[in-house]
Amino acid sequence: MLVNMGKKARVAARELAQVNTSHKNELLESIAKKLITEQERILQANALDIADGEQAGLNPALIERLTLNEARLQGMTNEQRQVMLLPNPVGEVFEECETLNGLRIKKVRVPLGVLGVIYESRPNVTVDIAGLALKSGNAVILRGGKETLRTNRALVSLIRDSLCEQGLPADAVQFIDDPDRALVLEMLKLHNYIDMLIPRGGQALHTFCRENSSIPVITGGIGICHLYVDESADLASSLPLIENAKVQRPTVCNALDTVLVHKSVAAYFLPMLADHLAKQHVSLRAEPRAMQILTAAGDLPENVEPAGKDDFDTEWLSLVLGIKVVSELNEAIEHIHEHSTAHSDGILTENAENAARFTALVDSAVVYVNVSTRFTDGSQLGLGAEVAISTQRLHARGPMALRELTTYKWVVQGDYQIRL
Repeated sequence: MLVNMGKKARVAARELAQVNTSHKNELLESIAKKLITEQERILQANALDIADGEQAGLNPALIERLTLNEARLQGMTNEQRQVMLLPNPVGEVFEECETLNGLRIKKVRVPLGVLGVIYESRPNVTVDIAGLALKSGNAVILRGGKETLRTNRALVSLIRDSLCEQGLPADAVQFIDDPDRALVLEMLKLHNYIDMLIPRGGQALHTFCRENSSIPVITGGIGICHLYVDESADLASSLPLIENAKVQRPTVCNALDTVLVHKSVAAYFLPMLADHLAKQHVSLRAEPRAMQILTAAGDLPENVEPAGKDDFDTEWLSLVLGIKVVSELNEAIEHIHEHSTAHSDGILTENAENAARFTALVDSAVVYVNVSTRFTDGSQLGLGAEVAISTQRLHARGPMALRELTTYKWVVQGDYQIRL
């Protein structure tokens, strides 16, 4: 079955590579409109998936991720229209030169070809990836989780309908709707048809793909994210920023996991932070120096407990936050080097030298100065949407959108030169 899907995707990709920008944008507008006109059907399918998930005992974080509502559908619609407004990277010419013997050389952006995407829980990923793949001229084979099977079927159906209505091959977007786990391993071996594999899910999925795929794998999306509160930070402004990074949507990969606080401001700032976050039902995991400060004034706050040995290596995906006191900037940087997943890490500071040192030495995909980690997102960074957050160093880092879904070819023109 999958080999046949791969063959169809390869044919569709060749046709997509020739589609002009206006035609691509008409396709995305059609998808955007169908998300609204077919809203009832999508939400009914999603309600059935949610009911099954709750009956199966899925944790609240997963339930939250798979849930769609009118607002989220509108957000998905808006993102499709944001992608429409972005420049089409396909055909972009860069790095032109002419050699001494008259060869005119340039690099031209072209689609990657066929993408394979394996993901869990979030049905919005189905639409985000399809839109970005189609705008960048790529076909895509999707394999969502069994917990969103009905929702994804409904979403892929409307995308394929839009492709047909626009006179484009429906097989440019295909969906593996069989939940059999054996198909994942089969998909990982389709190197003759899939050019790049993107897993979106937990650590186990990423490890499985890296260890078993014969296709290049883009890894990322696991976020143990840090903010360091420097001694010069504006502490009043730091409180709502930390709250936003932790509370605004705690179940996603760019949510905050650890706050590091300079020792010179810790005695003042930590009790204030614990009280502020308690109102948002955030539980704190404090290392010994932080515990000592929080107990110095009397009883330990109800939302604070000692950090366990693995707590600073945990992506919480919930209203839990690690806190640690550090002696200086370098100690904060070393902690991040040891515990970060190179996703999103930041510093809160009014010291330009410290900000420069932090951004130079912290090698994460996205590094922030006085900004919430929640901005690691394609739409927030002006990309419309993203297919993944890459934390690796090859090809692309951070939110992967249109340009990151292209490669390039060399075009060499001349006047019948021969090599001597």
